[in-house]
Amino acid sequence: MNRTLVFSKRNLIEISRDVLSYIFCVGFPLVMLFVMTLVNESIPKEAGMTIFRIDNLAGGIGIFGLTFVMLFTALAVSKDRTSSFLVRLYASPMKSSDFTNGYLLPMLIVAVVQALLSFLVSLVISWIVGYSLNPLGLLLGILALLPSAVFLISVGILFGTLFNEKAAPGLCSIIISLGSFLGGIWFDAESTGGVMLKICKALPFYYCTKAVRAAIHLDFQAESFWIPTLIVAAVAILITVIASLVFRTKMKADLA
Repeated sequence: MNRTLVFSKRNLIEISRDVLSYIFCVGFPLVMLFVMTLVNESIPKEAGMTIFRIDNLAGGIGIFGLTFVMLFTALAVSKDRTSSFLVRLYASPMKSSDFTNGYLLPMLIVAVVQALLSFLVSLVISWIVGYSLNPLGLLLGILALLPSAVFLISVGILFGTLFNEKAAPGLCSIIISLGSFLGGIWFDAESTGGVMLKICKALPFYYCTKAVRAAIHLDFQAESFWIPTLIVAAVAILITVIASLVFRTKMKADLA
């Protein structure tokens, strides 16, 4: 555990020194929050479109922001794998779980800080546009984001382990696109029906967004919150285990 915490501290320091972390993990989600709020204000109320209304947009931006935490995780892991620093650590008593948890923990901190900032800005926007957001719902929304954060960060660790720093970002971009459009962030998946809705429900991103939005609305019905949360948690555990096993395999291969 001590080895994990020491490695986590090192990674957190590296993140805090990287300007890109502020751009990707904080700046861009906030920019999208403002842009989509402006889009919502320009839509006639007669259209009945609520997907960009701040109570729905806040949860969607929360998940959207996590996809960039995933991207930054993949970059950090892939860069470390090509450096002599990580190669030297392979010869230490550290286990593969120490490495994966050492990346996971600081990125979780980044995810929580990102969510706090996004939801705080969402609360201010709600006052400006005249729509009331419940602060308790926003706090619960941060807790509801945690399984999604573990899932997406673990995807970043997996991609960073399997691919170099040139290929990993491209693959993460695919996940960002899938998460954005098939996760119901930019459109109401429930209203589409048919094949489109089935595709959305076949992927975990849909349940990530659904769980967070339900928490913000203080809607804790099984279908709205608990079932999506359990699905995301199960996927998060599975991907984390896979990422750890793949990292261990790569570590042994590099030592051979």
